Amino acid sequence: MFIDSVKFTVVSGKGGQGCASFRREKFVVKGGPDGGDGGKGGDIAFIVDSNTDTLSWFKGRRVIKAENGKQGMGRNMTGKSAPALVLPVPPGTQVIDAESGEVLLDLLIEGEQVTFLEGGKGGLGNVHFKNSRNQRPTYFQPGLPGQSKEIRLELKLIADVGLVGYPNVGKSTLISTVSNASPEIANYEFTTLTPKLGVVEVGDYNSFVMADIPGIIDGASDGKGLGLEFLKHIERTKTLLFMIDVANYRTIVDQFAVLKEEVKKFSMELSGRNFAIALTKIDAYYGEDLEADILNFIKELGLESSVSNEFGFDKSLPYYVQDDTFTRFDGTKPYFILPLSSVTHLNTKSISYALYELIGKTKK
Repeated sequence: MFIDSVKFTVVSGKGGQGCASFRREKFVVKGGPDGGDGGKGGDIAFIVDSNTDTLSWFKGRRVIKAENGKQGMGRNMTGKSAPALVLPVPPGTQVIDAESGEVLLDLLIEGEQVTFLEGGKGGLGNVHFKNSRNQRPTYFQPGLPGQSKEIRLELKLIADVGLVGYPNVGKSTLISTVSNASPEIANYEFTTLTPKLGVVEVGDYNSFVMADIPGIIDGASDGKGLGLEFLKHIERTKTLLFMIDVANYRTIVDQFAVLKEEVKKFSMELSGRNFAIALTKIDAYYGEDLEADILNFIKELGLESSVSNEFGFDKSLPYYVQDDTFTRFDGTKPYFILPLSSVTHLNTKSISYALYELIGKTKK
């Protein structure tokens, strides 16, 4: 089960209490106090583990508590400190204060371990309280209590390219064609109910990660559909690929306008990312003139059809690619507009190289 948001309380361990003890040894008169200290309570820590990809282990847990430290003992023996409770989370997990909404930790790097709550300190034994005026102290310190915090864990997947589009526009088909992902594919809307990641190989030595999220519909920012709930999974991506279905009853221009607006309503920062456009399901087009529709869309964005073919795009249909002056996104222009068919593999290999090129420009 894919779980990307959980809420619970974490409590670090209480310190063990000190000990009130007196030395008792044959032939030794008035041995004096020898009570040891209590052990430290267990810490709460998080570790980033790339072998996990969901927060399902935390589902249904209300309180997660570390062990308490052990009590001190006689003969100046310190009680055993409790081990840290280390909670594995997937890369991209945020630890958020449930009350204030403040992001306390942003866990991204594989193997990174961060102590979140310190365990309580152990109490002092009576040996610490002896002095010339009080040579037989009978008191000791209790251990300090652990810390408690109500938190929410939010998983935001880490990818290089995020796919954005209406339901059933071919996002899952594309990611299954160009990557190692195997999402469910069917001819109805909202087939994808959870985000999927796929590694796209570019040549023999290069690759990038692509993220597929459930489709976005008009009104998603008002709570309609599933897309808005999962848009957080492409917040970390620096590049967006808008996928527009040319076989849909909606026009190409209308689809793109709605998608851009819904992304903008969700996050102004996300709407300002580098992006490209794929015109999908070319093989299923049933209109009068596909070439005219594509040219009209390119002109609607104030662009002109390209004649160069740097990435080996199929030349049978018009397309657009930014020239070499492209460095950073200017707020309006896509890096490319490309007709695509995952079924017939039209431009599927070429789009991988074009997206890799765009990712490289984004990182500059």
